[in-house]
Amino acid sequence: MKKINKFSTIFIILSFFYGCASSRNGTTEDLEPDARIRTAKARDLGGGIMGVIEGNKSQNAVNFATTNILWRATLKTLDFLPLVTSDYSGGVLAFDWYAENLNSDEQIKITVKFLSNELRSDSISVISHKRVCEKTNEKCNTILLGNNFSNDIKSKIITTARQFKIEETNNKK
Repeated sequence: MKKINKFSTIFIILSFFYGCASSRNGTTEDLEPDARIRTAKARDLGGGIMGVIEGNKSQNAVNFATTNILWRATLKTLDFLPLVTSDYSGGVLAFDWYAENLNSDEQIKITVKFLSNELRSDSISVISHKRVCEKTNEKCNTILLGNNFSNDIKSKIITTARQFKIEETNNKK
């Protein structure tokens, strides 16, 4: 019985290594070990980090931020805030803590989530936090701001997006 278990274990291990040793996608093409040569080949074939580019179109690229009016409007409306994270494919813009002046004990932080590319008020969600720090003991409290502040930011973004849309329509005429 031990011989059968040893034989089956060896067979499984060898089968695994044989499967790993087979060529990629059934081709016999060897992988170039020099990264510079591989990069040059990909460049010459029209490849890039966003896929194979043909003219102005890409096979794997998303319709980037220059065409998304809500994305551009959010960046323009909140351009005074320091940007921490922008994830276009995930639909999130996160801004860092901001205070109007250096001596302020209060700071705000805003995160915008894009739920749709359509120019509607329910296409974005704005989440706002406020941090109040005590200078005496350097203790900070963070609270979620109410809907009034977030809705005010959202309406400013939508207004800017509408202005972009009007300008875009006028430029096409």
